[in-house]
Amino acid sequence: MSEIPLYGIVSSDSSDPLFWLRMMLASNRGTLMELGVSPIVSSGMVFQLLQGTKLININMENKQDREQFQTAQKLFAILLSIGQATVYVLTGMYGPPSDLGTGVCLLLILQLVFAATVVILLDELLQKGYGLGSGISLFTATNVAEQIFWKAFAPTTQNTGRGTEFDGAVIALFHYLFSSKDKKRGLIRAFYRPNLPNMFQLLSTLVVFFTVIYLQGFRLELPVKSTRSRGSNGLYPIRLFYTSNVPIMLQSALTSNYFIISQILFSGFPSSPIIKLLGTWESRPGSHQLFAASGIAYYIQPPISFTEAVLDPIKLVIYVVFVLTACAVFSKTWIEISGTSPRDVAKQFKEQGLVLVGHRETSVYRELKKVIPTAAAFGGATIGALSVACDLLGTLGSGTSILLAVTTIYGYYELAMKEGGFSTKGMISGFGEM
Repeated sequence: MSEIPLYGIVSSDSSDPLFWLRMMLASNRGTLMELGVSPIVSSGMVFQLLQGTKLININMENKQDREQFQTAQKLFAILLSIGQATVYVLTGMYGPPSDLGTGVCLLLILQLVFAATVVILLDELLQKGYGLGSGISLFTATNVAEQIFWKAFAPTTQNTGRGTEFDGAVIALFHYLFSSKDKKRGLIRAFYRPNLPNMFQLLSTLVVFFTVIYLQGFRLELPVKSTRSRGSNGLYPIRLFYTSNVPIMLQSALTSNYFIISQILFSGFPSSPIIKLLGTWESRPGSHQLFAASGIAYYIQPPISFTEAVLDPIKLVIYVVFVLTACAVFSKTWIEISGTSPRDVAKQFKEQGLVLVGHRETSVYRELKKVIPTAAAFGGATIGALSVACDLLGTLGSGTSILLAVTTIYGYYELAMKEGGFSTKGMISGFGEM
């Protein structure tokens, strides 16, 4: 669906207000996957917040409560898709509604809602056990992998003023090597050509991929034993990425929504000093896309290239501090909301008769509190630093999207290992016998 264009659109070449969210939401502009997984994500976050803050009382161990909770989530996601589709069409994202006509506007809304419903049903299919992992993660990782593959091997061409060039970085490399008389110059051009994917970006993407895989193995293993069966010992691992990719997802969602609001306000009140402080927006040469030119939005917007970062070191420092701090704070906050805080883990230990080796049952919470919040904050800051590195290196995709794809793929690898029987199932999540 990400390659099937919407029927009836007049134009989608204007600035994209959701530019910063596209890859994270598995969304492709002007296609059936315009909404991506945003209705599911938004619905899930709302209900997770309601549950975490105890505004709704749900016993997830009760089958009826659990089914009602999931049904309410899906229904709310469908309602959100109807609302989002209507806003997209009526705000002129595909052309002025007066030019499109009532019939075409209605048809566009129906296409978007139908595609969103299919995505919701596919996610439900995976949740029911007819596959591995989460549908949201799978859709996002698939979209990012598709974009990277296309940028690496796209056979399409375009004229950049220096002759016809292939869009795909790998194909362009061989084209330069075979067509250029000066092989050295052709190789340099293949690695550092501007405005099109190049080999340096592809290699940077691979380096980040393997770096994240390597860091996934970093963990602190706490020895635990069972109080119910003698001699049953094991390890409870506290990973470096304790909250996985959640911190960078929340940070990206925060900044992306801020950019959207700032663009809307600036387009309506471009001369207001307060609006200018929030951010001013302008397009760059050769592009319809709006980028922040000044204000708060400019300093929390990722650098487009390493050269831009070097030319404005103040922005670079502010951006790095913002991303690392936001990720660390979000990570520490998420463990309280998601039920993975020291108190929640200590409760799991108590329910299943587990204690830390060398400590009493009453001291488990105190010992976990020394480790888990620190691991969550440091892990969040680390994944934020990796995102910044991706943006500076110019990987094939934003830092957030690359990290989402890598952590998702690694998660599927672990699931496949467990389903294949290559790892021992533990007494609780993360606890395996040695």
